Amino acid sequence: MFCKVECEVNLVDKRKYSLGVDFGTESARCLTVDIVSGEEKAIAVSQYADGVISKKIPGTSIVLENNWALQNPADWLSSLREVIHQVLKEGNLAPEEIVGLGISFTSCTVLPTNEDGTPLCFLDVWKNVPHAWPKLWKHHAAQPEADLINSFSNLEQEPWLKRYGGLISSEWLFPKALQILRESPDCFAAAQRIIEGGDWVVWKLTGKEMRSACQAGYKALWSEKEGYPANLFLEKLGKGFSQVIDKLGEKVYPVGTCAGKLTTEIASTLNLLPGTPVGTSIIDAHAAMAGAGVASAEKMVMVLGTSTCHILVSKEEVLLEGVAGVVKDGIIPGYYGYESGQSAVGDIFAWVMNYGLPEGYYNEATQLGVTLHDLLIGKCMNQMPGEHGLLALDWLNGNRSVLMNSDLKGLLIGLTLNTKPEDIYRAMIEATAFGTRLIIEVYKSSRIEINELYACGGLVSNEFLLQIYSDITGLEIKVAASSQTTALGAAILGAMAAGSKGGGYDSHNEAINKMTKPVRKVYKPNPKNQGIYDEMFKDYALLHDFFGRKNPSIMKNLRRLVY
Repeated sequence: MFCKVECEVNLVDKRKYSLGVDFGTESARCLTVDIVSGEEKAIAVSQYADGVISKKIPGTSIVLENNWALQNPADWLSSLREVIHQVLKEGNLAPEEIVGLGISFTSCTVLPTNEDGTPLCFLDVWKNVPHAWPKLWKHHAAQPEADLINSFSNLEQEPWLKRYGGLISSEWLFPKALQILRESPDCFAAAQRIIEGGDWVVWKLTGKEMRSACQAGYKALWSEKEGYPANLFLEKLGKGFSQVIDKLGEKVYPVGTCAGKLTTEIASTLNLLPGTPVGTSIIDAHAAMAGAGVASAEKMVMVLGTSTCHILVSKEEVLLEGVAGVVKDGIIPGYYGYESGQSAVGDIFAWVMNYGLPEGYYNEATQLGVTLHDLLIGKCMNQMPGEHGLLALDWLNGNRSVLMNSDLKGLLIGLTLNTKPEDIYRAMIEATAFGTRLIIEVYKSSRIEINELYACGGLVSNEFLLQIYSDITGLEIKVAASSQTTALGAAILGAMAAGSKGGGYDSHNEAINKMTKPVRKVYKPNPKNQGIYDEMFKDYALLHDFFGRKNPSIMKNLRRLVY
């Protein structure tokens, strides 16, 4: 059951700002928002010193295997201090003007700690052990564990599996925890807690372990009615694995409630007042729904970045294929929240930049004073859909929805001796849009209507991309007003943590209406392009099913020939 917590603070007239801190894949950012006018007062970004750890453990000679992706919790803390100090200084804000603080975090990112929350990787005895470090969401080395969980849960007809479309991802908590048990049982035994990064940051801020229903519901197989998977099932996955339940904490708290107040120690390091309310954490993409100003059904929010998350809510609970979770009150109170996603989008375009361009293209971009992306867009934007003769599958980092298989790989067909880099670039944009359309089609086939698309994230500045997405999906795309929707969503939760008694808000709708602005641009589908893309989508769906459903072993076996 949910555990409700309330924070009461004295109303101070001068307090009128909320801080939202968003922890992403490469950096943390903080947004300060006027909770009455919605004015974004200041924004700060801090890059993680160690970034994504995929080669070797920092400060050691320990080399990581393929498909590993770790992070350093010390980066989270140093970036947290840096961005809060920056926004206070740049916004000329006094600590007493800050109503509350909200946290969003890229997920599923989990770390093992001891009883008091100290990460095992901070301890000398464990710092050389890869499994003692936080596993980032894009850590895919737990695919064998995900396969095992999927196999057993289907065999046992586990009831929770239907909430996740019949398959769970290697990116989630239980596969990552099972990998620790199987590959480093001593580390698993030493971990008294296995916790999401967002929940861990809240723990550091408040001194209290407060698990978020958003994190637990979408990434740790938890539900309000059933809790976590049964111990009997977990023991079938590995002897002693049922102990993982004891490492997940005793209670789960709803998004939008107050997790606690800043401790005196942490407040002094952040230059904030002790007792400032802190909200329970939320997954970064889920925070973007509120940040985009969306609080109702039939609207999908696309968080477009290195990967894409698709978020929507419905009054109905429908258990459908490939959804990455259906959680009651998981995103907006009063609704069932749904999440789908694509494991690579911006990363695919970066791949074209890094490995697909001859030297002449770099020279041309330099001479014109434009980015490589702008150069390629200029070269392909006047093509008719299909003119390049290419079709691609957007699985360069596996498939999250609807197939839930990180072993799948990308595909590009139709190459000729006349194919140019800009052709491939456009085909890859189209492939990601086709992937989004397929996800939408699955929802619609299950009677969950999607009539509007909202876009936010790092890629919304790419007008060429958004027009293609509109043409391929056949839907209007509305661009969120804020450039920092995830941080804004977190700030909204910070205002809710304060509540009306502390100068904040008691409901999502009220907070969203006050703290967000109207969309800044709308893209409408071009009917001529839409008709051509409708035909191309049929071929995309054929490729999707041939390689993703009927013959997924083809792509998996290619790597097995070497490894």
